[in-house]
Amino acid sequence: MRGLAPAFHILRAGAQRRLSLTNTPAQATDAAMMMTALQVALGGAIGAVLRFGVGVAVMRFASPGFPVAIIGVNILGSFLMGLFVIYSIQKGLGHLNPLVMTGLLGGFTTFSAFSLEAFTLYDEGQAAQAALYVVLSVAGSLLALALGVWLARAVFA
Repeated sequence: MRGLAPAFHILRAGAQRRLSLTNTPAQATDAAMMMTALQVALGGAIGAVLRFGVGVAVMRFASPGFPVAIIGVNILGSFLMGLFVIYSIQKGLGHLNPLVMTGLLGGFTTFSAFSLEAFTLYDEGQAAQAALYVVLSVAGSLLALALGVWLARAVFA
């Protein structure tokens, strides 16, 4: 994806420099790292609660057996990641990346749960459903991210 690299390096907001977690430790002060870690923690907590809420809501309407909620949050989260990565660059909001991208969307989407669900389906003798789940999750998430990037470039450029 062209044009994304600047969002992950030293970010400027006015005259004050802000550092992202991807900078080398020699560049970031302890205070900046602590503030970034707090942003990630806050976003992660919000994202995890949202994921839980989506899971509860989906379970009220979907039949058990196929992990629809996890597919949904992974695809939606990937779409939102695609939108936000472009929006944050275009609007100079890169300082929010730890909060939104790493924290909120990282806590909302979950490929650890994805892995567990895929293995559980396979382990329970549902190899075809496990394969379908993996293909739909990965392809759907990649397509949703690409759609988010395309839409953000069209709207925010």
